[in-house]
Amino acid sequence: MFEDRIRLASLRDRVISADDAAKLVGDGMVVGMSGFTRAGDAKDMPIALAKRAKTHPMKITLITGASLGHDSDKTLTEAGVLAKRLPFQVDTTLRNAINRGEVMFVDQHLSETVEFLRTGQFGKLDVAVIEAVAITEDGGLVPSSSVGNSASFAILAEKVIVEINLAQPLAFEGMHDIWIPGQRPHRGPLPIVDVRDRVGTNVVKIAPEKIAAIVITDTPDSASNALPADADTQRIAGHLIEFFRHEVSRGRLPHTLPAIQSGIGTIANAVLTGFIDSPFEDLTMYSEVLQDSTFELMDAGKMVFASGSSITVSQAVQDRVFKHLERYRDKLVLRPQEVSNHPEVIRRLGLIALNTALEADIYGNVNSTHVGGTHMMNGIGGSGDFARNARMAIFATKSIAKDGKISSIVPMVPHVDHNEHDVDIIVTEQGLADLRTLAPRERVNLVIDRCAHPSYREVLRDYYRDALRYGGQTPHALERAFDMHVNLRERGSMLAGK
Repeated sequence: MFEDRIRLASLRDRVISADDAAKLVGDGMVVGMSGFTRAGDAKDMPIALAKRAKTHPMKITLITGASLGHDSDKTLTEAGVLAKRLPFQVDTTLRNAINRGEVMFVDQHLSETVEFLRTGQFGKLDVAVIEAVAITEDGGLVPSSSVGNSASFAILAEKVIVEINLAQPLAFEGMHDIWIPGQRPHRGPLPIVDVRDRVGTNVVKIAPEKIAAIVITDTPDSASNALPADADTQRIAGHLIEFFRHEVSRGRLPHTLPAIQSGIGTIANAVLTGFIDSPFEDLTMYSEVLQDSTFELMDAGKMVFASGSSITVSQAVQDRVFKHLERYRDKLVLRPQEVSNHPEVIRRLGLIALNTALEADIYGNVNSTHVGGTHMMNGIGGSGDFARNARMAIFATKSIAKDGKISSIVPMVPHVDHNEHDVDIIVTEQGLADLRTLAPRERVNLVIDRCAHPSYREVLRDYYRDALRYGGQTPHALERAFDMHVNLRERGSMLAGK
């Protein structure tokens, strides 16, 4: 059944159950596990580790590419397996454990995780658990629907456990471009000058003797839980399309637009889908995650090529695309996340980066991770990698949440992930504020008038008038800066008295 997937015959006797493979993981170990935004994640090993922890308690440091699917983080958290987790997660159970201080979470730019491993910041990588669709005749691993950090995990780990997933189509073979940077300080440049460039190999090359176990699974990826476009996201898309048309007419952007990066999640995915009705053709993408919008744009003839690190799509799109991957083979490439998120390439290609914000303040600082400045949501992911180096860094959000009880535009964000120097555009369903070339005082009214919800505009203007009494390059009334957040915590609404 699986022999055609394990082409190096000498490895076939290493096929064992997930429960037996879990015995290779012990207390205190550092484990690297494949998976990037629910795609290409290890399916059976997290369950087996949680099961083993019932009789052999263990605490591990778990490093992934990004978030896992199949409730794996929930399962591992409830089993008490996680001591430390990085660099990104989206699971409610794990999030609550993080915010209670029970699991230590290292929120990290996704391009940096492997660099920390290479320099020994986490100690040695004891075990890597990697999903693959096949093992080649010379022991190379063929990744599945994501690359993430899997290639470097397999290279750096002392032992490798491979999950051969029969549910993942063999058509993924040949779709990957695995390039691993050299050692510092004599590292050569990353020679990608076009989103279509292939500069590495299509398999992860490791010594076959490192493969300590092979687990056979037959479980598809978890589907994306991103919601479809709504009236607000369509309005955001409309504002962006109009803005891009203006930039093209002024000669500041080419008509085909530079390559686009899109953050994960409902808003970014829905906004990008809105470009189906735009005048822009021959679009390309250089991003981390290829979502429904990527394939909708391709099927509509709007997008001609997409480079990413994973494919994370809804069940309907997964059913359609994964069964017919051959149709997209000449339009897709999947890379390690330190390549998809590499600052050198992002700056060279001059990307348009579209990411989402929890909230932004009147000066253009963005909080994308911490509710109320204290409670972790998911993590910064790759948004910082792109925002600082993109040609144009755009942050989108709906202007209000929770039926108007929360404003996404505030006087001062209580946690800063992207400071004003890295944020070019803020856009909500209300409008778009182009902050480029503007001093802090010039930004305020633009952000309030164009991005804030009407019910919050006078509150924000009143705050700024008060802040001006104190002067400064960036005026703030510090004693009032977080009044809206305090109102939310104590009264359930950012508007006093509501």
